Amino acid sequence: MTLTDAELTLLGLLLEQPRHGYELERVIEERGVRAWTALGFSSIYYLLDKLAGRGLIEATGAPAAERRSAKSRATYRVTEAGRLLCEAATKDALAALTPVRSRVLIGMANSPGLSEEDVAAGLGRRREALRDQLAELRATRARQEPLPAVASAIFDYCEAMLRADAAWTQATLHDLTTETTLDKYDIKKAFRELYAPPTRDFAVVDVPELRYLAVDGHGDPNTSAAYGNAVEALYGVAYALKFASKAGGKDFVVGPLEGLWRADDPSVFLTRDKAAWSWTMLISQPDWITEDMVRAAVAAVAAKKQNPALAEVRLRSLAEGRCVQILHVGSYDDEAPTLARLHERYLPEHGLTFNGDHHEIYLSDPRRTEPAKLKTILRQPVKAV
Repeated sequence: MTLTDAELTLLGLLLEQPRHGYELERVIEERGVRAWTALGFSSIYYLLDKLAGRGLIEATGAPAAERRSAKSRATYRVTEAGRLLCEAATKDALAALTPVRSRVLIGMANSPGLSEEDVAAGLGRRREALRDQLAELRATRARQEPLPAVASAIFDYCEAMLRADAAWTQATLHDLTTETTLDKYDIKKAFRELYAPPTRDFAVVDVPELRYLAVDGHGDPNTSAAYGNAVEALYGVAYALKFASKAGGKDFVVGPLEGLWRADDPSVFLTRDKAAWSWTMLISQPDWITEDMVRAAVAAVAAKKQNPALAEVRLRSLAEGRCVQILHVGSYDDEAPTLARLHERYLPEHGLTFNGDHHEIYLSDPRRTEPAKLKTILRQPVKAV
């Protein structure tokens, strides 16, 4: 099964988050996607219907009778088959050799969904293929010399395009591999013991004071619009801070999404009564990020897209101290037995009690990871009874 450039572009956008046709059009316009791939507005609904018919996406949020209508405002999300095909096609696109609207640009646009090693490998294969093609072109030209002026001009153009493409590929690959070897701050490496707990036994750790971007809210994260806005605002500001910081000479890896969860009755976490949950969503920040930098990043993001949660983004410090944590592998809704074991057995048996909000760290992207393979750190600040 293959994908056209337009189909791959739409799959990549839907893999970021579920969207309806009008929202896809807006994102395509905002990002200037049509500068590097042919994707007209009139073709979006046709392609959505085509992708749905192939089982790569599915419509939600609209009555069943309307889901096949080009005028429907149904929201579309990527199926597991669509995710797998999109990842495979993105890897292929990174190495593919195509004309001016080069497929590699789609690969670069989708590359945040791949590991840095996969991106580097794809660009490396592209570089070698370009070198081979350039050598073959020169050999073909040599075999036909002397050439008429028009034929010579055609060879000149083709060689110039290949040289330019090869130079771009080499420079991009160099920047990517150099960036990964620089002393770039990564909280998961700087505090490895905090971000790599065991999966079977609880571990006791001492968590120092750390700084985060934070947004507060309340309600079921699966249905609350405030939750979706909060997460979108945090990531937008986090990446704006990363780019601004890198321009100033200090780079860092955007940390995983984290969440503090609280309720008047802690038992609602075991019963999964999500409507009763209050939360603070977080993304860690290096210590050189200032309030002024955060305000500037919020303003930059707000200038591109309206989001009510941007006004709530703040920089805060969190000192949790002594904590008990474990790595949960599986669906978020399957955490209850582990939490029950922590609350009802481990803490009483070790003379400990709660000393802060339940803390979760989301190491997996739920858009690209099967529920059974999601990795989540469950952390609980504690104190002696």
